[in-house]
Amino acid sequence: MPNILEMRNIRKSFGNVHALLGVDFSMAPGEITVLLGDNGAGKSTLVKIIAGLYAPNEGTVVIDGKPVEKFSVRNARAMGVETVYQDRALGFSQPLWRNLFAGRHLTIRFGLIDAVKERAAAEKIITELGLSGAGVAPDTEVGLLSGGERQGLAIGRAMYFKARVVILDEPTTALAVSEVERVLDFMRLLRSEGRSVLVITHSIEHAWQVADRFVLLSHGQVFGQWRKEELTSDGLFAKLIEAEK
Repeated sequence: MPNILEMRNIRKSFGNVHALLGVDFSMAPGEITVLLGDNGAGKSTLVKIIAGLYAPNEGTVVIDGKPVEKFSVRNARAMGVETVYQDRALGFSQPLWRNLFAGRHLTIRFGLIDAVKERAAAEKIITELGLSGAGVAPDTEVGLLSGGERQGLAIGRAMYFKARVVILDEPTTALAVSEVERVLDFMRLLRSEGRSVLVITHSIEHAWQVADRFVLLSHGQVFGQWRKEELTSDGLFAKLIEAEK
């Protein structure tokens, strides 16, 4: 099956700081790719290029076999790329259904928000994510949700807007063990639907449970990439240490 996303010889500099030095990277449908690397390895820069926040100085981004000429968040979203950041960008005092559609509300005449359709869509998403059994409802205030439920809400938003590439930035940070397992299940759900998932994390333990492939960056370059069956968790940890030298 052809790749959804390909990045070829990507270079990005900020003044005299060379963040990426000719990175080749790809993502296939229905695959969870874990992006690893020490601070300053280039992970954030690479992700921001995929998300449309940065344009590369050199190189080509290809989505569905077509080179992308213009880089913007809007263009990335139109091509099916959604990013769930570590802070999840949620309004804690707002109801769940409003958060799901923040910035992209469904409207009726005169630009008014179609609250009926948004609540109905929110109910469907809650059910699909298995959150309704925990007492979560469309009008639940986001500040009352647990960390794992908030992560699920952000992932549900990506699913609703037909994301084919979902980027998760440190999705299990500061979560309890039970909440971590819930978020990992959300990742598995995305994969089962044929979506590509890119996970940026410092937790090898969590990543190992869901990953299909690991890509390790070091000093702005790809140090190595391996399918999960090609190494052990101890072997991966050794690669991380080696890359930091």
